[in-house]
Amino acid sequence: MITLYEDLYFLKERIQEPELKKKLEDLEQQLHLLRTKTGLRQLVKKKKLKKAVEYVKYENELIKLQIELIKLQNWVYENKKRVMIIFEGRDAAGKGGSIKRFTMHLNPRKYRVVALPAPTEVEKGQFYFQRYFQHLPNPGEIAFFDRSWYNRAIVEPVYGFCTREQYEKFMKEVPEIEHALIDDGIILIKFWFSISKETQKKRFEERMKNPLKQWKLSPVDMKAQELWDKITYYKEEMFSRTHTSYSPWIIVNSNNKKLARLESIRYVLNQIPYKGKEEAKVSLHPDPDIVQRYHRRNIQIDA
Repeated sequence: MITLYEDLYFLKERIQEPELKKKLEDLEQQLHLLRTKTGLRQLVKKKKLKKAVEYVKYENELIKLQIELIKLQNWVYENKKRVMIIFEGRDAAGKGGSIKRFTMHLNPRKYRVVALPAPTEVEKGQFYFQRYFQHLPNPGEIAFFDRSWYNRAIVEPVYGFCTREQYEKFMKEVPEIEHALIDDGIILIKFWFSISKETQKKRFEERMKNPLKQWKLSPVDMKAQELWDKITYYKEEMFSRTHTSYSPWIIVNSNNKKLARLESIRYVLNQIPYKGKEEAKVSLHPDPDIVQRYHRRNIQIDA
């Protein structure tokens, strides 16, 4: 590596052409990235140089955004704010991985991840929203919902876990309930992580081959490809009937997991007026090609 730098400096001193000088500067920046711990780990894993450099850039950007998340969390805590972030999407869309990057460096006493199991017999007889309400954020807290009450909008009708009457009742009630929560002071953000059918299939195949990821597969997951069109129908119904001006759906293109993680974090930071935001050393403007509000004319990735 030292010899490479010596050769690089030798060339920089002798090359005058602007285009070549720019290429040398880019090469120097990439070498600096590869000399970091993350870059060296990628090289040890025999990653291609281009992929290794891209990963280091991703890690560096992620760390900067996570620093801002800590500032946001402190602001939420100090001002007794309540933040609820819903992560929805098809199976293998990357919801859990994104939540992990959101919470990686946060104070665990000031946030919760809510990932509820299937309802018990007692819960099935309760008011549908009741088991979710007990997990709403407390003052000074952020609650990350890995799936939410929107199970009734897609999962339950697709797999026959609810009646048509229960589905229709939910679809009528949820906009009013979300309006009431927002009126009460809760900051609510709803993400839909969107993937293509091909990407989902590829991720399922990776899970089946990787013994460390096989726990993620469930009987429901195994039917996801077969029921793709039916899920699409209920997804579009959900968007059409529950996307409101006060509680919009935010679509995240998650075919690239790393970009989805970065841009969803960036979106949250952009939306909340936390203290120290103006001092951020990273862009807080999400890429509109990755993150956008739902619009009926949008061409959905996972249509």
